[in-house]
Amino acid sequence: MGILNSLLRAVTWWNGSTLNTQFWTWRKGVKVGEDDAGNTFYQTSDGKRRWVIYNGESEASRVSPDWHGWLHHTYDELPKDLKHKPWEKPHQENLTGTMLAYAPPGSIRRPDPVDRRDYEAWQPE
Repeated sequence: MGILNSLLRAVTWWNGSTLNTQFWTWRKGVKVGEDDAGNTFYQTSDGKRRWVIYNGESEASRVSPDWHGWLHHTYDELPKDLKHKPWEKPHQENLTGTMLAYAPPGSIRRPDPVDRRDYEAWQPE
């Protein structure tokens, strides 16, 4: 399985970091931390460039708002030092296109579709 994973990483960008990103990280990267999802965050020694190496599929919604703010230079302190409001919910990645995506009542994607007798289809005259 290790050979297959290496091959996938060599020819696809969505299955982890590319070879160029790995080389750049090895050469210039200074590890600054990890998030709860296992993503690893780096910056250059002068702090001008910041990037993330995803743990698994490269999906931007897997980065929490705290780390997103740090990545985009919104603030310089690391997310572990940030204070949160009591009403803030924990981060959740985008579930669109998965079985866990939201389906409103009456949707045919729901496991328990409701009877839609309140719906009347339009009929042309």
